[in-house]
Amino acid sequence: MSALLLLLLSAGVLLSSIEAQEAYSKLPDKYRKGVDLALQQLNSHSGVQRHYLFFKSLLKSDIEPGFDVSYIYHNFYLKATKCGKGTVDATQCEFRDDRPLIDCAICYKTFAGKIEKEPKPYVHCLHKPALTEDMKTARVDHCNTMSYQSGDASILASKGSK
Repeated sequence: MSALLLLLLSAGVLLSSIEAQEAYSKLPDKYRKGVDLALQQLNSHSGVQRHYLFFKSLLKSDIEPGFDVSYIYHNFYLKATKCGKGTVDATQCEFRDDRPLIDCAICYKTFAGKIEKEPKPYVHCLHKPALTEDMKTARVDHCNTMSYQSGDASILASKGSK
């Protein structure tokens, strides 16, 4: 009986990891590139010991002024897995429920589907319990005041979806 319970429990954990990978693969490419940038920056920190995966989107917004240019804002969660940092094949990585989510907000400009170096992409990721309302407001303000040179449009006053 306990073996069956253990099997069902581990299948559920693995299923949630697979569902998160599906959520990532279903993201439009312009948002996936931002998630990849955030993961790259997260993994560059020496204190990070675990492999993280995209967990879910909280807010997505974009402005497409034309000429193959887009301005992207994406707020999302990353979640730690039981795999070590640098894992190449994350398909077998189970999520850890003993670690807080990482809340990321990122904004950037793309041209022809590629993230532009100017204005410099803004990436802000922090463990969810440490994130304050003031920090959330500062993120949005920063993205709205970046020198996008696209007129007066606000990146968060555009096509948004939850």
